Amino acid sequence: MGEIHITFGPRILKTGLAVTLSIYICILFGLENFVFAGVAAILAVQPSVYRTWKQLLDQIITNTLGASISSFFIYFFGANPITIGFVITLMIALNIKLKMETTIPLTLVTVLAIMSATGSENFYFALERFVVILIGTCTAIIVNIIIFPPKYKKNFIQDINATFQNMSLLMRTVISNEMKETSYQEIDKKFKKDLSKLEERFKLFEEEREKLGKTKQLNTREIIVFKQMLKVLQEGNQLLDNIDEHYIQSKSLYDESKVFDQQLEDLIKYHEYLLLKYSGKIKEDYNQREGEIVQDKDKFYDQVLEYYQLNKEQKLRNMIIASSIIDYSFHLERLEKLINQYLK
Repeated sequence: MGEIHITFGPRILKTGLAVTLSIYICILFGLENFVFAGVAAILAVQPSVYRTWKQLLDQIITNTLGASISSFFIYFFGANPITIGFVITLMIALNIKLKMETTIPLTLVTVLAIMSATGSENFYFALERFVVILIGTCTAIIVNIIIFPPKYKKNFIQDINATFQNMSLLMRTVISNEMKETSYQEIDKKFKKDLSKLEERFKLFEEEREKLGKTKQLNTREIIVFKQMLKVLQEGNQLLDNIDEHYIQSKSLYDESKVFDQQLEDLIKYHEYLLLKYSGKIKEDYNQREGEIVQDKDKFYDQVLEYYQLNKEQKLRNMIIASSIIDYSFHLERLEKLINQYLK
């Protein structure tokens, strides 16, 4: 049997802590329905400081609306299945209208909690459950801000390097076809998944910069470098997709395959060099160009055109691959310029 690895990340730990604290607070104030505080805490933990603050404001607005509308319908129509279903539908529509879709789960919990109150003390129970849910929400948000605040730079660079390692392996074997198909597909799937996570992570600290001003850990120039790092990986992904779609069908000559394979090897080394340079692991007096890691783009393109002239009908697919290689190379060169500007 294979080993099971369980990772306890900051968000998992913060969620558990928020649930614990919210329940303790409810017990301290003698509030019985603390289970709703736990549910609220689970739903309120967000991946960034900005989204945390936004979530607090949105949750207060939508939960107040949900509590008010629920109380109104209980008073005039009673808490029956039809009324509950109608209020649920109404609240979903209102949340969407207010562009607060992320608060829908907790708002519906509020509605169900209030409308499930029975007996002559409906209003008291409704108010108590609303307060309990606010306690859970506020506790989660405070914990999210204070405990383990996001380390944008460290996390992003770690993810960039991990994603690059998988892309490097794919680039080095995609033309030569050395790797087993199942292994290649498995690595490619993980690479694309990690790339998607990187895109989401970049959106998070872009929001921080735009909505809350400059983050303490990042300046504008560094964010531009990060954006280009992400762009280079996206170009690499597009290149791999184009090779996968067009290379086998193009029936390339052996010499032509060697040209592509060598160019990819050179560009991957160049990419690796840039990441090391950004991290300060390259000697200052080392010149990447003097190392002859990257072939001249014009020379590479001339070689591809030479094959194209000889085999026009069969080589359209390879021109697509060549264009993707040029795009990837262009964005690597731009990344080097941005890194040099940042380091200066």
